[in-house]
Amino acid sequence: MMFKLVKFFIFSCLLSLSVSAQAEDPSTVAVVQQSAEQGDAKAQAKLGAMYLLGSGVEKDEQKAAEWVLKAANQGNVDAEVVIAAMYDRGLGVKNDVKMATKWYEKAAAKGNSTSLAILGKNAVAKGGVAFSYQAMRLSAAKQIPAEYAKRILLTK
Repeated sequence: MMFKLVKFFIFSCLLSLSVSAQAEDPSTVAVVQQSAEQGDAKAQAKLGAMYLLGSGVEKDEQKAAEWVLKAANQGNVDAEVVIAAMYDRGLGVKNDVKMATKWYEKAAAKGNSTSLAILGKNAVAKGGVAFSYQAMRLSAAKQIPAEYAKRILLTK
């Protein structure tokens, strides 16, 4: 029962983020690339999202991970969640559960509800029946990169 509630909570969060990605104009790609190279965290996250989805650029999970990690290192919470899921899955980076947990913890410390649920720190989980979050975490990690990447692309 508790697992179903937590799973429902995570998928509700992801569903609320679900939007269709739009193809990027080549001039937009150049502007984003330039801003990202100058250290703009939002642009870095957006460029990473573009590479992850193949939006305006050729899909490249390694380049996506590089740019998302740069944004995460600057404290961009969406990038922290995406890079955590990428580490959980080994998507563009070597699979590393400890590193994934580190990034989920950083995002959770900022109140990110998806990260809180994945780590079992959300209100639904408190005081509930203890269970393993591993299956739920892996399921969420499969959906997070694309869903958050879409969200990042739509952010101004």
